[in-house]
Amino acid sequence: MLAGCGSSPRAVAYQDLTRELGALAFTHITVDVSHSRRELLGVLARNNPGVKVHVPRIDFAHREAFLVAVGPRSSTGYALRVVRVHRIGGHVDVVVHEQTPSLGEPVQARVTYPFLLLSLASDKPVYLKMMGRP
Repeated sequence: MLAGCGSSPRAVAYQDLTRELGALAFTHITVDVSHSRRELLGVLARNNPGVKVHVPRIDFAHREAFLVAVGPRSSTGYALRVVRVHRIGGHVDVVVHEQTPSLGEPVQARVTYPFLLLSLASDKPVYLKMMGRP
């Protein structure tokens, strides 16, 4: 019998804290799981030097922070959306889709930095699966 056979995905509750974090600029692809406020603050500070960062309230005794940033994009038409967060076997998959603008879509031509900050409870490794453009 193969390990993991018969394991069906189970939804994992999460909270999207992106708006609470505010506008930040992640100039390169970043994927991080932080288990403490200090770890998260370090990741945010390294990616946004000189910017005062407000870290949303997260109960790190029971939850962890999952950050995904895709780097710079050329317009306001790009965004990240959580498709699902589920536990399968011995890990948690966070499935994210990058929304890209269509031709003729009304967007502003300026550099943007789409990212997500999620809070979730898991005692398993957390992995990112990107749908759409990486």
